[in-house]
Amino acid sequence: MAGSRLRRESNDRFFGVCGIVGAVSKREVAPILIEGLKRLEYRGYDSAGLSTVEDGSGLTQMREVGKVIGLEAIVAESEINGKLGIAHTRWATHGKPSVNNAHPHVSSNKISVVHNGIIENFQEIKDFLANEGYEFQSETDSEVIPHLIHYHFEVVQDLLEAVRQSVKQLRGAYAVGVIHKDHQNKLIAARSGSPLVVGKGIGENFIASDVLALKPVTDKFIYLEEGDLIELSAEDISIWNIDDESVVRSSVQVFLGPDSMDKGIYRHYMQKEIFEQPKSITDTLEGRIGSNGLLIESFGVGAASIFEKIESLTMVACGTSYYAALVASYWLEELAKIPCQVEIASEFRYRTVVCRPNSLFVTISQSGETADTLAALRLAKELGFASTLTICNVATSSLVRESDLALMINAGVEIGVASTKAYTAQLVDLLLLTIALAKHNGLSGGKESEIVSELHKLPNLIEDCLGLDAEVKGLSNEFIDRDHALFLGRGSMYPVALEGALKLKEISYIHAEGYAAGELKHGPLALVDEEMPVVAVAPNDELLEKLQSNLHEVRARGSHLYVFAAQNAVFTEEDGITIVRVPEVSSLMAPIVYVVPLQMLAYHVAVGKGTDVDQPRNLAKSVTVE
Repeated sequence: MAGSRLRRESNDRFFGVCGIVGAVSKREVAPILIEGLKRLEYRGYDSAGLSTVEDGSGLTQMREVGKVIGLEAIVAESEINGKLGIAHTRWATHGKPSVNNAHPHVSSNKISVVHNGIIENFQEIKDFLANEGYEFQSETDSEVIPHLIHYHFEVVQDLLEAVRQSVKQLRGAYAVGVIHKDHQNKLIAARSGSPLVVGKGIGENFIASDVLALKPVTDKFIYLEEGDLIELSAEDISIWNIDDESVVRSSVQVFLGPDSMDKGIYRHYMQKEIFEQPKSITDTLEGRIGSNGLLIESFGVGAASIFEKIESLTMVACGTSYYAALVASYWLEELAKIPCQVEIASEFRYRTVVCRPNSLFVTISQSGETADTLAALRLAKELGFASTLTICNVATSSLVRESDLALMINAGVEIGVASTKAYTAQLVDLLLLTIALAKHNGLSGGKESEIVSELHKLPNLIEDCLGLDAEVKGLSNEFIDRDHALFLGRGSMYPVALEGALKLKEISYIHAEGYAAGELKHGPLALVDEEMPVVAVAPNDELLEKLQSNLHEVRARGSHLYVFAAQNAVFTEEDGITIVRVPEVSSLMAPIVYVVPLQMLAYHVAVGKGTDVDQPRNLAKSVTVE
């Protein structure tokens, strides 16, 4: 079965990487809003703002370019009051970072709106509203929303109905929060394609893009469905579905564990998350493996019957998750003997795709809200894949809800934009998937037991690897003043080289590329000179001799080599060659272990350069925009 996605359809979902929080309460809400924004800042940090409604004083709006701390300072100076409010932290999609482009947007000093998403037909709406006399202050698509709501409100004189009529005119994706200066106990919100949750309190209720934002005030949440429209007061929650029918959505209690916003002894979240990997991998394995084998039940009801029919896989992901899929493709074809195709989600969507019979479609995403990956899943269902499975870190995400099967990575909340613990947990889950499929394709009980035994040892191996931190920090100084770097690997270590390069460029802004070492003579060798450091990942596997030959080619061009090598690999430390000895590990587990010192290298280089490690420029944690 084949199909094409070289078209844009009105039901496609594209949404911006921004954070929304709102509150209606019997107490002052500004502190709640600011704390919520701090917890959502991983979603975007080029500007922030809030609006509150205070009895007798009307609508107050404050916005600031940059991070939430800047907004917090001006709010503290202004002593903003009000028991109703909305707030927003932004990652720019339409319009550069500026005060005028920051949310909330206001219409006629009456209606204030925060928006996460992209409105595809905003120009059409903007032209209409301009003809009606509305003036626009920003370059954003979002500003049409408050003006459109105001336009309808002037006719119907009912805020809920005005919002309902307005969102029906929007094409694209949105999560919106709406307040009106004359309604001090009413918060309206709606979602379509962009995540939004309701937090239930006692004498107060909330909205947010992520439950993490509301952890200090509640642990009870309602996950809204596509097309839901809600009205909150301090006492009540009312919900209508896409068909305008009043509905009741069940609430769930969410336990987030110890406060993930606390860095503890660490300087940055990324550093903390690197050092959390022994625990996160332990948590990922818990309940999935016994003493000698995989517990297939951990994949969900019906997984075994699905897996026994699978003859091929297509895996789709973006960024770091894509590199995890590339590693897994080596495992799947070696152990499960199943053809595996790995696709970048944004490319998969817009080419002709051939779906093989009995093919499993696998999506990989930390957030479960990556727009291209989510759209790829929806396309896969249209194309007739036998079943769908997602590997994800957020149990309530869209990918989890829309997939037939879900294998959670259980890595805990990851705040740093550059993924570390989520990546290694993804690899562990993908290895578990490999075992599950291999069991139906001739994997012996002895081999399964051997792999499971290695998995049990993996957290301790990662712990040993973290012991290299001081050594890696020492050599990181040699990268700080470099403009370029090359990372090399072979076989399943090639994706590790790609991931190592990505980490370095993400947070240090050094141009870095990962390459299959055997491809050096097909172009990259032309760039190698004494000014370009070359990093190689060199476990003691069947390709080690080939890799060593490739590295001789590099040394002959004057480059300094930094080799992350196995304990017993034959490398000699000499002028121009620095060896970092990695704990001994099997070739199967090597991609999970060897990436850890590369994470540490990127981290220490970024710290040395003085960049913003946790919130690198132009990037956000969840890329939920096309």
